[in-house]
Amino acid sequence: MRNDNQEYGGIKLKKYQTVDEYINDLPEMEKEVSQIMRELFQDAVPDGVEGISYNMPSIKLEGKTVAYFATAKNHLGFYPTPEPIERFESELKGFETSKGTIQIPYVLPLPASLIRKIIEYRVSQITDK
Repeated sequence: MRNDNQEYGGIKLKKYQTVDEYINDLPEMEKEVSQIMRELFQDAVPDGVEGISYNMPSIKLEGKTVAYFATAKNHLGFYPTPEPIERFESELKGFETSKGTIQIPYVLPLPASLIRKIIEYRVSQITDK
């Protein structure tokens, strides 16, 4: 029997099976931001396969994850792995970052061209190996 829920800190979380299901569950503003992010992923990785990994929308290429994203209370989390964050450090000034995460506050417009550059960099990391 499949368990459709995860528990995190004593709170039960829904376990998503598809990106559509994830996005449709969101409040309107997060839904809109997530749909834009999804389209950026699809546009930057036309041969990619979208899915849910670690309960977040993700896109894979050649079986390897290019990036993930997830909504939070005040920001969209963008997870392109650590190396692109280091590579684009100067362009990410003004955003909270950590080893593998970029936090994009909802009060700011999505930096679409920067997100696209980061995703294209990840694609090159995968395809150049």
